[in-house]
Amino acid sequence: MAQEAAPARPAGPTRLVYFDDMGALRYSATVLSVHLEDGGRVAVVLDATVFHPQGGGQPADTGVISAGGARFLAEDARAKDGVVFHYGRFEGTEQGCGIGFKEGETVSLEVDAERRSFNSRLHSAGHLLDICVHNVGLFHLQPGKGYHFPDGAFVEYKGVIPPDQIPVKKNELEREANRLISEGAKVLASVFPYEEAAILCGGSLPSYISKDSTPRIVKFGDNPGGPCGGTHVADISIINSLKVTNIRVKKGLTKVSYSISP
Repeated sequence: MAQEAAPARPAGPTRLVYFDDMGALRYSATVLSVHLEDGGRVAVVLDATVFHPQGGGQPADTGVISAGGARFLAEDARAKDGVVFHYGRFEGTEQGCGIGFKEGETVSLEVDAERRSFNSRLHSAGHLLDICVHNVGLFHLQPGKGYHFPDGAFVEYKGVIPPDQIPVKKNELEREANRLISEGAKVLASVFPYEEAAILCGGSLPSYISKDSTPRIVKFGDNPGGPCGGTHVADISIINSLKVTNIRVKKGLTKVSYSISP
């Protein structure tokens, strides 16, 4: 494997295959560069990937990238300036380097299906809570950041729930979420022109989205959609079940913590 002091700059951003096909777990791509970073991490850059890089509140996919006799164990993926870096080690080498890939070589990608499924269910559960917040009458709460990791998933909202209403709303949110899960509904995720995306999201988009962009929108059934770059279930029913574990109000924010069944 050629080792470079710095990565070769790819000609353009990495094509995210899961943007259009969230069910894709395998793919073939072309190697653009392989290099050893400071700290000893090996990074593989491809022209396209099915690996979701950590971001948007969702953990990175893990899996295997292989070609010929070389197997790269992808333990992490991160995006920078539109380029996805797959971090890990080559199987059978002490320092993670050794026999590897050549630039221009075609490699096979395979994502850990169990991890992807759980991460997608957990992320979708967070979006479902946004719908439930509205359905139980908490119209004043505005979605903020989300953390869709197994070690303590939550969605944070701007606005507060009066303390005496928290126990009631906690139960209402959980009941409403599980009602929607039991009913099921298709989940749409695709890239749209700005004006069409705004319509799908109830008439407007967040101010941080440029009007000359083509945002990716995720929409649950007939409910208004929202911009999102993550992976999701194909149907709400796949979430299986949701538990609201805690609601905490602090400094004008409401944090709704939740979990899903394994």
